[in-house]
Amino acid sequence: MSRMPLTEKKATTSPISTHTQRDERRRKLADVRQELVLDAARSVFFELGMEKTSIREIARRAGYTPGALYSYFPSKEHIYGALLGESLERLNTQVQLALEAAASPAERLRAGASAFFDFYRVNPHDLDLGFYLFQAMAPRGLTPELDVHLNTRLRDALLPCQAALQAMGLDEARATAEVTALFAHIVGLLVMSHTGRIRMFGQSSQELFSAYLAHLLKRAQGGKSA
Repeated sequence: MSRMPLTEKKATTSPISTHTQRDERRRKLADVRQELVLDAARSVFFELGMEKTSIREIARRAGYTPGALYSYFPSKEHIYGALLGESLERLNTQVQLALEAAASPAERLRAGASAFFDFYRVNPHDLDLGFYLFQAMAPRGLTPELDVHLNTRLRDALLPCQAALQAMGLDEARATAEVTALFAHIVGLLVMSHTGRIRMFGQSSQELFSAYLAHLLKRAQGGKSA
């Protein structure tokens, strides 16, 4: 008995599928190029500072023309905003990871505050990023929307500490004041540490932070504000 010949089916690709794959490749390529720009910008900012940094220098280090960079970022301030945004996301991730093993409010306060301090202690350039656009005590160069977003993400990293303080009995106003003081203390210690100024006092930023945190825990547990 003769067999009927099998009809070979040709593999077909949907035009929609091809278009989607092409778009996905374009997006991945754009992401890679944008990351190259950000890496170059990071090195320029850290080396030259915000004022001396130019789009031309960022483009040169990234291997692009200045015109090509403008297709990704309209200004160096927007590049700065992207870098700071990425830094703040890493900060928030570190804080959240530290909180996973913390059960009681006191443990959460210690874990959250320590993670915040350690992030900037180990990554001094990330602390530098937070100061580049400040002159005469006023931020400049960022759009109001971006400024609000970045400040919100910084505040998010401190909210677990405030929540822990409130869980320990402090009202919202007192908890906010304590978190503000905690933030100021951390930044002050790290600026002194990163600039070497703390050596003139023969002190350790880590030891001073630990002492401050211990006093904060004692105040919160005693229900007293300082």
